[in-house]
Amino acid sequence: MSPVLFVDLYVFRGRAESLEVLLLRRARGQARPGSWEAVHGRVEDGESVVAAAVRELLEETGCHARVIYNLSRVEQFYLHATAQLATVPVFAAFVADDTVVQLSAEHDTHLWLSPADARERFSWPRAVRALDDALRLIGDGHASVLEDVLRVHPA
Repeated sequence: MSPVLFVDLYVFRGRAESLEVLLLRRARGQARPGSWEAVHGRVEDGESVVAAAVRELLEETGCHARVIYNLSRVEQFYLHATAQLATVPVFAAFVADDTVVQLSAEHDTHLWLSPADARERFSWPRAVRALDDALRLIGDGHASVLEDVLRVHPA
C-alpha cells in the first residue's frame, strides 16, 4: 500500500434539509489557486491520520469539530513530480451551526453551500464522490447504526 501522505476532511453544519457543506477556495500564490476544495493537508511524521484531520481543520479554518467520522473510503492520486502514489483517507466533520470560519493564508474565501450546490462547485471529482458517501452515511448528522464503527473523534 502507498504511504498515507494526505488527509481529506469534509466539513458540515446543520442536518437533513438544513445541511451545509464548507468549501474553501485556494488563494493566489498557493498550489491550485482558485480551486474549490474541502479541508486537505499533509499527515506529518509520527502523526496519526485522525490527528492530522483535527489539526488541518483547525489550521485551515480555525474550527473545532463536534464529531469526526471515517467515511470508510480512501482516495489515491499520482504525484508526478515525485513519482508517488498518494493514499488519502477521507473523513467528515460536523461543526456547531454558529461556527465562525477563520481562514489560513492558504485560502482566500469560503462558502457554506447546500450539498447540491457543493457538488457543482467542487473542483475535484473525488470531492463529489466523497460528498455523496458522506450524505449517505451521515447526512442526518449522525451515522445511525454505523455510529460505533465510523465515529473517530471524540473517541
